[in-house]
Amino acid sequence: MSSRHFTPALFAFLRDLAQHNDRAWFQENKQRYVDDVQEPALAFIADFAEPLRRISPHFRADARVQGGSLFRIYRDTRFSKDKTPFKTNTGVHFRHERAKDVHAPGYYLHLEPGGCYAGVGLWLPEAAVARQIRQAIVDDPDGWRRATRSRPFTEVWELAGDSLRRPPRGFDPDHRFVEDLKRRSFIATCRLTQREVTSSGFSDALARRFRAATPFMRFLCRAIDVEF
Repeated sequence: MSSRHFTPALFAFLRDLAQHNDRAWFQENKQRYVDDVQEPALAFIADFAEPLRRISPHFRADARVQGGSLFRIYRDTRFSKDKTPFKTNTGVHFRHERAKDVHAPGYYLHLEPGGCYAGVGLWLPEAAVARQIRQAIVDDPDGWRRATRSRPFTEVWELAGDSLRRPPRGFDPDHRFVEDLKRRSFIATCRLTQREVTSSGFSDALARRFRAATPFMRFLCRAIDVEF
C-alpha cells in the first residue's frame, strides 16, 4: 500500500493564503508552507519516480526544491495586473527529459481547495510544434481516434483547452477532427477530489490515471519526434 503524502493541512494553508495573500503573512506562516505543502509535495515527487518510470522512462520526477518538478509558490507579477505575490495552488509537473531542448508533453498535478485535477499533454505549444501535431492528426486520424476516443481514455480523461475560432491555415475545414485541429493546446484533464488526494492510495490511483493516457501521450511524442 502506498503511503499518504498530502493531508488536509495542505488545503487549509492554501485557503488561508488565498485570504491573506501578502508577503508579511506568508513570512509569518512560511514554516506552515514548508511543513504542510512543500515537504509533502517533494516527498510525493520522490516516491512517484518509480511509478512514473514504469509508465515511461523518458519523464522525470525531480524532487529538488528549486528547478525541479514542484512549481514555485511565488507568482511572476511583472506583466500581470494582478500583483498578489503568491499562487494559491500547488503545481507538480513531470517533464519530458528533453523538455529543456524542445516543447514536449508532460504530466501535471494541480492541488487547490475545491479545484484539484490532473493533466496530461502539451499546453500552448509554439506554432511549429502545434503544426506538427495537427499534421500527425491528419496523417493518422485512426491513431488519433484510438488515442482520444477509446473507452480506457475517455473513462478517465477529457480533452481540454482553448481553441482557434477558425481551422488553422492549410488544414481542411471539413476534416472529421477539425475541432481537434483547432485546439491551441493538446491536453486532457481529469478532476480529483480532496479525499482522493489525501488518501493513502493516491499515488497508485494517479499512476493508473496517467497510464490510461499512454496512447494519447505516445501519439503526441511521436508527432513531435521525441521518445515515449
